Amino acid sequence: MKHLRSISEIGPEAVTRILDLTDHMVEVNQRANPKVPALRGRTVCNLFFEDSTRTRLSFETAAKRLSADVMTFTVKESSVNKGESLRDTIETVAAMGVDAFVIRHKSSGVPWQVSRWTTASIINGGDGWHAHPTQALLDAYTVRNALGRTGGLDGLRVAIVGDIRHSRVARSNIEVFRALGADVTLVAPATLLPPTPLAPCTDDLDSVIGEIDVLYLLRMQMERIHDAVIPSIREYSTRFALTAERAARLGKHVLVMHPGPMNRGVEIMVDPAEIPGAMITKQVANGVAVRMAVLFDLLASTESLDMEVPA
Repeated sequence: MKHLRSISEIGPEAVTRILDLTDHMVEVNQRANPKVPALRGRTVCNLFFEDSTRTRLSFETAAKRLSADVMTFTVKESSVNKGESLRDTIETVAAMGVDAFVIRHKSSGVPWQVSRWTTASIINGGDGWHAHPTQALLDAYTVRNALGRTGGLDGLRVAIVGDIRHSRVARSNIEVFRALGADVTLVAPATLLPPTPLAPCTDDLDSVIGEIDVLYLLRMQMERIHDAVIPSIREYSTRFALTAERAARLGKHVLVMHPGPMNRGVEIMVDPAEIPGAMITKQVANGVAVRMAVLFDLLASTESLDMEVPA
């Protein structure tokens, strides 16, 4: 695998390989000294043109735990503010010796464009509304691990609820869950669905909440919304938020997930800590291990796997 730009591009076989490799990385992270020299001599550059907390910090942590050198590019302190183009930025940084770029950008398709300007591996850290593959991988791993699955997710019923139209997380999660055999239902008002939904849709959360195994909540992407897509936040929350009443209707086995950051009082009206199946902090923890697996898969040799990561 040369790049990780979308789930659909790598296919189910690579998805399963990365999830299996993540099991090894979880073991590394549980050690007293959670560090292996698997990527010693490699350099990873985090190139974030949009704000990020979880993705940027987990990639930094992942690379360092694999002993890679890490370069973090801060747009606010760069020559981008002097008019430097994206291509010139990429070529300048690549000339310093970079093996992989982790790129987040507000425009869809940028990771594919960047891969034409460098021989380094490209990892999509989120491009516009389009894709966020490592978030989808960590979500799939979290579900698989919580349910004790070792293969796919055949027969699992997943409801993704909220602002699906503007969510790159939703698009990648639909792809990864369906690739692993799960059934996905999208729950949102018509104005917050994409023009061509990738899964069955409903605007009635109450009709599905008692029949699902995973409830995946999304925040309203207010920074991407420029039109009046809902009558009011209050009405939206009444119809689509996880309220105490809806939480009580969830089966005891149901996993509740959210990619963060949460808008408490909008898409979630209860304290996640009070929900037995809440996986939100587990998603963050698994993000480091999954991103270690991605970096290892892209940059390490087979010999490194045998020597540095216990089977």
